[in-house]
Amino acid sequence: MKLYVMRHGPAEDHSPTGHDDTRALTPSGRERVRDVARTLIALGEVPKIVVGSPLVRALQTAEIVHAHAKVDSPLEVHPALAPRGLALELVRAAARAGRKRMMVVGHEPDVSILIASLLGNPLPSPFSKGMVVSLRVPPEERLDATMRFVLDPKSLQLTTDTRVASG
Repeated sequence: MKLYVMRHGPAEDHSPTGHDDTRALTPSGRERVRDVARTLIALGEVPKIVVGSPLVRALQTAEIVHAHAKVDSPLEVHPALAPRGLALELVRAAARAGRKRMMVVGHEPDVSILIASLLGNPLPSPFSKGMVVSLRVPPEERLDATMRFVLDPKSLQLTTDTRVASG
């Protein structure tokens, strides 16, 4: 399975409700996510499935990618992508089920933990807001995933020389 792991875009520091789970993307955060979605489309790296965390900022990020990429399947929301969720179990189950080109949108440090768990090593650089890391995830849990690319959300540059740090 081709997996796209995305961290939500830049969000407001505080929500009007005072609750962390209702913090929304900022206008510049929305634009950054749109730029990332356009870049993925231009590269032919469009997900067929988009699954987002139920927290507002991640859900808004997932909605933007889903709409811009014109994904046919409905947008999915899953609590496994919320902070301290069971994202690894969600991804492994999707790989076993033969899902293709799935994007998951979540939060730090959870997205970094997910990547490190799948690769067996952490990313060598921080997982910035709006970043996309793409992996190939085998259906067999005993095999590690392999890195495909990292899309930097600020430069919109794709890095394919993505050696992970030795751990």
